[in-house]
Amino acid sequence: MTDFDELLLRVRACTLCAPHLPNGPRPVVQLHPEARILVAGQAPGRRVHESGVPFDDPSGDRLRDWLGLGREQFYDPTVLAILPMGFCYPGTGTSGDLPPRPECAPAWREELLQHLSAVQLTLVIGRYALDWHLGAGSRTVTDVVRSWRDQWPDVLPLPHPSPRNQRWMKKNPWFEEEVLPALRERVAELL
Repeated sequence: MTDFDELLLRVRACTLCAPHLPNGPRPVVQLHPEARILVAGQAPGRRVHESGVPFDDPSGDRLRDWLGLGREQFYDPTVLAILPMGFCYPGTGTSGDLPPRPECAPAWREELLQHLSAVQLTLVIGRYALDWHLGAGSRTVTDVVRSWRDQWPDVLPLPHPSPRNQRWMKKNPWFEEEVLPALRERVAELL
């Protein structure tokens, strides 16, 4: 067993946040050292917690469409790694899912990223991932995503693909017109 395999076993057995998780721990990640694309997201939702499959929900349907990938390629860990900021479903708040637990990223993220040396494109999705990976700070998600060319072609900031972001999509047609074609082309290059 490799160091990476042992690390992945420890991640999948993690109970660090158990006292704060209303549905208990169930770390959901998809990782392999050969992955060329990294999806750095937020945290699994309720449906993903139940299935144990990352992005196994309407957000995943939209993300796969954005990438131009079918389920088979999307769920091939040698192609695409999925490393959320929080590995477990944090529960529901008043306006949607709660933020990722703050203990998770400091405990695991750097060590896991060290094993993903083949990654050539990192998709950074949502506020918490934008802050961690790009130091977004006080800039809005829209401002960070609008500056996508600043990090291109290695990093691409994205809004969350949740259907709840339908209004954002309508207010920002440049995203579908400019960003998504470039994203699909880059993904196709890497495959």
